[in-house]
Amino acid sequence: MVFKADKNRYETMQYRRCGQSGLKLPAVSLGLWHNFGDTTLIDNSRQLLQRAFELGITHFDLANNYGPPPGSAESNFGRIFKEDFASYRDELIISTKAGYTMWDGPYGDWGSRKYLIASLDQSLKRMGLEYVDIFYHHRPDPDTPLKETMKALDQIVRQGKALYVGLSNYSATQTREATAILEDLGTPCLIHQPKYSMFERGPEEGLLSVLDEKGVGCIPFSPLAGGQLTDRYLNGIPADSRAASGSKFLNPDQITDAKLAKVRQLNALAENRGQKLSQMALAWVLRHNTVASVLIGASKTAQIDDAVAMLKNSEFTADELKRIDTILNSSN
Repeated sequence: MVFKADKNRYETMQYRRCGQSGLKLPAVSLGLWHNFGDTTLIDNSRQLLQRAFELGITHFDLANNYGPPPGSAESNFGRIFKEDFASYRDELIISTKAGYTMWDGPYGDWGSRKYLIASLDQSLKRMGLEYVDIFYHHRPDPDTPLKETMKALDQIVRQGKALYVGLSNYSATQTREATAILEDLGTPCLIHQPKYSMFERGPEEGLLSVLDEKGVGCIPFSPLAGGQLTDRYLNGIPADSRAASGSKFLNPDQITDAKLAKVRQLNALAENRGQKLSQMALAWVLRHNTVASVLIGASKTAQIDDAVAMLKNSEFTADELKRIDTILNSSN
């Protein structure tokens, strides 16, 4: 059966301008880091993408190494795109990245011109696309000159393989330098993707200020801290949770008694606001004007529904923000 999107899909989503560009992003974007590789049933992946689009989520975020195995998220997305979304291409923002290990040898990692251009060519083939809307350098390269990496991003735009470029995991200092190079080249940096949540507040130590100053949008990933900022861990570590699965991104040692105490206090505050903890955590990240969108992951369509429903109550009082800071800064 041919997928036909809900005609009312744009009625409830909020779209926020990305930096000083002409591009608007949905306040909630769908990341394909997990649940789109070959270890996931493709019908489930299809349902997630369809539901997201029907709720006005127009931005799907990938990377060359998403899977597992690496590359499979792009391949599976490409199959679903061809079957369900090809007619909606001009309504979609599709992004991908390169910067982590993708193939053997000295040319399959980091930030050389050789690697970035070859990787994007591979990504386009896997997804069956002529171009991506946003192409990111996924992490700074300590050895390749920054100017080479930025010139590769500029070349990619001039070749028509990407409409915009972005950075991910760059520090405030690195971002300032990289954006200056891109500006001189004539291909401004559109967006920066950092790890940011109530439990990961590093971007507040300079990065958000640099992005605001330079007119670069921000799209945080892991806003729920790997599930810690949900109701999953209120009563300990469930056997079927990410923390119990052996994931390298979240282990039981991170779920401390002190952390759980904070989660329970935050959950009580969210309940007083009439929403779930996950919804309050997403709204908290979106409170910055610099943040154009927040990236969510999902394994069930209900999680996407919850995330979008957050927009009905995304504002905070000064007292609520003060209370959240008090909880996060407490030592017990």
